[in-house]
Amino acid sequence: MCFFPMRRLILAGFLVVPVPALAQPAASSGTSASTVAGGAAHPGHIGTVGLPFAIGEVLQFRVNVARGGNIGTGEMRIESTATHDPAPWRLVSEMKARRGFLTATDRTTSWFDPFRMASARFEKRERHPLSRADERVDIDREAGRWRSTRDSLGEPLGSDAPLDELSFLYFVRTLPLDRDSTFQFNRHYDERRNPTMVSVGAEETLETEAGTFRTRVVVMHVRDPKHFKGIGLIKLNIDVSPCRMPVRIVSKMPIVGTTTLTLTQHRAAGRRNCTAVSDST
Repeated sequence: MCFFPMRRLILAGFLVVPVPALAQPAASSGTSASTVAGGAAHPGHIGTVGLPFAIGEVLQFRVNVARGGNIGTGEMRIESTATHDPAPWRLVSEMKARRGFLTATDRTTSWFDPFRMASARFEKRERHPLSRADERVDIDREAGRWRSTRDSLGEPLGSDAPLDELSFLYFVRTLPLDRDSTFQFNRHYDERRNPTMVSVGAEETLETEAGTFRTRVVVMHVRDPKHFKGIGLIKLNIDVSPCRMPVRIVSKMPIVGTTTLTLTQHRAAGRRNCTAVSDST
């Protein structure tokens, strides 16, 4: 499952909505906006102590589509890639969907440097009834280029602190939620995907299987020529606890309509208190 611009796959009448693919941060502008890329809010080397997530976090979701109801489940988790620091974290997003006797799976993995808030590698693996797809993107920050399995020549990086569609979701969780704000980010490794506009809006209280959460509405305007015609819209409800978990993710896309991911279970990484306002037990 990709976290946030979600890609849509419609194959033989079978709908699969994988993890979203977001754009990335650059200079910010708008109401109470702070400078993100290289600015005071997010310096190039920030460490991991103050991050709202850590190795060991697991988030589980139920996936619904407007034209098909509940089609499956998804999970986001953070894994370690080494026994010592510094080492990249492995961000993993998986989704399993079923429609009748047809099944599909989608796995997205990002190798993420939590100190520099930048990606080093990105992989996607899709298995659907009528198709299979694998893609790998290698990001070379020193050379300033990225290369995918579909483009052996490579292209210039769109940012000196590049993010991919999965790691961008984690980046959004580090933004200030204490006031209405608007940000513009140029952080995607692919320049064609920049910029992304992010707006922090009103508070909402959500009741879910995981409990009741106080959240802030975060709306993303995403550029993804491959999956959107023009600008895609993604609405996140991020809880205001120290864990900043995405409690609900709503994506609006042509043909598919509205797709919603809702948090059903969560496991924090040890030191954090991610308790809901009230647990649904």
